[in-house]
Amino acid sequence: MALLKRISRSRPVQAALGRLLAGYLRLVERTNRFVMEPADIYDRVGPQMPVIVAMWHGQHFMVSFARRPQDRAAALVSRHGDGEFNAIALSHLGIRAIRGSGARGSKVREKGGAAAVRHLLRALKDGEMVVMTADVPKVSRICGEGIILLAKLSGRPVVPVAVVTSRRIDFNSWDHASIGLPFGRGAIVIGEPIHIAAEADPGAMEDARLAVERSLDAVHARAYALVGDRDPGAKPAEAPR
Repeated sequence: MALLKRISRSRPVQAALGRLLAGYLRLVERTNRFVMEPADIYDRVGPQMPVIVAMWHGQHFMVSFARRPQDRAAALVSRHGDGEFNAIALSHLGIRAIRGSGARGSKVREKGGAAAVRHLLRALKDGEMVVMTADVPKVSRICGEGIILLAKLSGRPVVPVAVVTSRRIDFNSWDHASIGLPFGRGAIVIGEPIHIAAEADPGAMEDARLAVERSLDAVHARAYALVGDRDPGAKPAEAPR
């Protein structure tokens, strides 16, 4: 088992897996009939570029479909072993990987979070759109403070995005991950930009965090509805009081 793990994480194997994943995602994109909502969202978001694209963890495989060819982009990718072939796949899809991830407590340095924030800020300053998951590490569908802090420090808006397909594989994982299958219908739903002021106090930042969380839930619910389905990772409805 240890030998197989070492082999699977070797550079040649990771490179091959990354190329295969990128090729597969291109096939999914080409063979699904996608609808975008709102239809004029690029006209509204375009003048505000570069933006911070927010997505839920587990829904990240297909978010590249929402990028316009002219938009330079960088994505935050975990330092975990599985992040390597994801980073390679992204490079084949025209997205630069920034390695690092959010963490809590003593693991902040290990995860490379502080360095990643510096690289993300540099990317935004240089005109690159930044793509990142919004969740608290290992806590699905709860927006963390990291993406809000990045928006505050950079002055760039957060844009929630969901990309789903009618034919897909839903994994039984903590993040309710999904990956599309070819030859179906797809939906790309993009939320309104959410701005966080440079002078935002803790209360305003919490309001912004909740706004991003609600918008991400809303765009995912709408995207699944457009393909005639229900989001398998949706939060349970609150019981009436």
